[in-house]
Amino acid sequence: MPRDHRPARSIRVLLAEDQGMMRGALALLLGMEPDIEVVAQVSAGDVIVEAAQTHRPDVALLDIELPGKSGLDAAAELRDQVPDCRVLILTTFGRPGYLRRAMEAGAAGFLVKDGPVEELAACIRRVLTGETVIDPALAAAALSAGPNPLTPRECEVLKASADGATVSDIASSLHLSESTVRNYLSAAIGKTGTRNRMEALREARQQGWL
Repeated sequence: MPRDHRPARSIRVLLAEDQGMMRGALALLLGMEPDIEVVAQVSAGDVIVEAAQTHRPDVALLDIELPGKSGLDAAAELRDQVPDCRVLILTTFGRPGYLRRAMEAGAAGFLVKDGPVEELAACIRRVLTGETVIDPALAAAALSAGPNPLTPRECEVLKASADGATVSDIASSLHLSESTVRNYLSAAIGKTGTRNRMEALREARQQGWL
């Protein structure tokens, strides 16, 4: 819609999505809404806060799996550094653990990407009124799944075990003893009901705990 048909004060939106085609299409569709203006588009998580400080969006739409820093980590930083910006997590992966982490990071909503853009636009407007907007199916799944059984340290050690890292590598990168790393890995394997650390890592990711 031409700019002169917009209201005097459009809702300013920042869009963080690493897939260029998806980001461009979403920005175009949202920009067709008469009261929404996409003021910034970024493709990596570690530039979200800087872009928000520069463009002062009312709402940030963040994907979770971004290069540099996850959308969940960026949401927590926005809460602390750009508190006037409301955050909507928009993701392909509706994992229960992601929802819990998003709410802990201060997000105002959590939606999956398969919904119509009109619904997304409506949710953008709703979070600005103070509402919290959560995909109903995902909310039910999160309640049934229960909380993350892993401690922050166990999560950290599991993440560090990716890509074939040895116990020695993990101990060095996290400044822990090798025996401590083994204890954390053993605890994580037990809590996830898996047979080894790679299965534990895969299960934790599938649940959205990492």
